[in-house]
Amino acid sequence: MSEKKIKKWEPKDFELEMTTHWSFPKRGDWATHDAKWRGNWSPYIPRNILLRYSKEGDLVLDQFAGGGTTLVEAKLLNRDIIGVDVNDIALERCREKIDFEHEGADGKVYIHKGDARNLDFIPDESIDLICTHPPYADIIKYSEDIPEDLSRLKVKDFIEQMKSVAKESYRVIKKDKFCAVLMGDTRQKGHMIPMSFDVMKTFQDAGFKLKELIIKEQHNCKATGYWKTNSIKYNFLLIAHEYLFVFRK
Repeated sequence: MSEKKIKKWEPKDFELEMTTHWSFPKRGDWATHDAKWRGNWSPYIPRNILLRYSKEGDLVLDQFAGGGTTLVEAKLLNRDIIGVDVNDIALERCREKIDFEHEGADGKVYIHKGDARNLDFIPDESIDLICTHPPYADIIKYSEDIPEDLSRLKVKDFIEQMKSVAKESYRVIKKDKFCAVLMGDTRQKGHMIPMSFDVMKTFQDAGFKLKELIIKEQHNCKATGYWKTNSIKYNFLLIAHEYLFVFRK
């Protein structure tokens, strides 16, 4: 039995997003959510995706489960979900995060140690929705020594490996269903590397059609001190957005 008592079960005054520009200045602190896992997405994102592109009782997949945000939202919204990650620390956190009980939060959560490039434990066309937030190449390294960890790869190698992720995503998802992927970009030697669009292309090449292209505003890019000085000194803009791609099979 879970001992976790949680005061707040849903965001206050929640409304579904209606445009292709999403902005969540408040991070989201309901249920077991927090911002302690580096790079985790705001729970407002999976909540919007789950409500718009799936229904209660559906089977969802997050193959980069990380901090467990998507798993918590799926449980709260009565979707069953498979959370996959290569990192034991991430999986341990996922188990902690979903360890709560609440009336009406009946989504089942299956946590699996595995590699997003090879989901051989998931049958073809068995998933109703993919809702995931991969690492952005090696911008944040989540491990030192896990060979399968894609966050240890430089951009070029990361894009190459994402081709396998896209193929597996296409294989496991049912026809006409949706796959939502949040990706960001990076800068190298003063130039933009549009990593997100390269990832988008791997999913299109795997067979997906692009249903929506959403610009998600980032709120943790404070133009203060060091970055402000450098932005002006070296004449570059701070990246303050990510792209949420919604694909359809």
